[in-house]
Amino acid sequence: MEPFYLVVFGSLASLVAVLELSKTSKDRFSTSTAFNSFKNNYLVVYSLMMAGDWLQGPYVYYLYNHYGFGKGEIGHLFIAGFGSSMLFGTVVGSLADKRGRKRACVTYCITYILSCITKHSPQYKVLMLGRVLGGIATSLLFSAFESWLVAEHNKRGFDQQWLSITFAKAIFLGNGLMAILSGLFGNVLVDSLKLGPVAPFDAASCFLSIGMIIILSTWTENYGDPSENKDLLTQFKGAAAAIAADEKITLLGAIQSLFEGSMYTFVFLWTPALSPNDEDIPHGFIFATFMLSSMLGSSIASRLLAHPTPRVESYMQTVFMLSSIALLLPVVTNLALGYSGHLS
Repeated sequence: MEPFYLVVFGSLASLVAVLELSKTSKDRFSTSTAFNSFKNNYLVVYSLMMAGDWLQGPYVYYLYNHYGFGKGEIGHLFIAGFGSSMLFGTVVGSLADKRGRKRACVTYCITYILSCITKHSPQYKVLMLGRVLGGIATSLLFSAFESWLVAEHNKRGFDQQWLSITFAKAIFLGNGLMAILSGLFGNVLVDSLKLGPVAPFDAASCFLSIGMIIILSTWTENYGDPSENKDLLTQFKGAAAAIAADEKITLLGAIQSLFEGSMYTFVFLWTPALSPNDEDIPHGFIFATFMLSSMLGSSIASRLLAHPTPRVESYMQTVFMLSSIALLLPVVTNLALGYSGHLS
């Protein structure tokens, strides 16, 4: 099995390299030394934070299964994590603005480290607590850090155009390269070094701790604009009014929710689907292949968005159709194998 993954991984890596190297330099900006220092500091921290998150991804289901829980119990644990992220995500931005974005980033580190520590216990209640903490941490990861970056960038008086440089590199490093490296590193810890399914969570704690030390020692605190602070009820009323005023917002929300829903279903099911009888599979390597595919998609998307034609509405129909076919393929294959086995 592993040589097959090596071929797929190598092919995808080659495609990504071709797309990245063929990009032109016409959009590069001339920046200052102070900005480069600020940018690099943020990128180091953000990469460590994302590594702490990505290291856990391939082994969550595997760990719960290792502790002897069934698919139903594991499903409840996953739902607890997603539900926690959903509920806390509605208030985390406002809390970070009022209490401080740096403090929120440190809270992310502490919360996620505690979540990783719970993975050492085979007790269901402890693991449930860990999933709730993980959901809270995820909400902080995708709000507090970017909010701190934007506010600090403006406070230091850097050119507004330079902000896009930091975001572009953060996406490439944090959501691309670190995801791939984390999958490969997790594979080394679990499969090569035989340290067990908890090892990636311990490694994640180490990365998060290093990142937290850098935040505490180098970052300054910033807050939201006090004149724009509104209570949560007022914010929800404003959001509801905006949705009601424009049906495109409702449709866009529905489209994104449906696509994300299918993706999270895949996140939950890919481990048991590839090892229905607890076969030994390279979880980290497979996850790295998934992330490399995602990185390839991001590279293609950036190329498409750089041109006025074709329109997003046109090629996204193709994206949804291909996604549906990809998710339908295992169903068809399973039915075909079952029918073949029945005949034999």
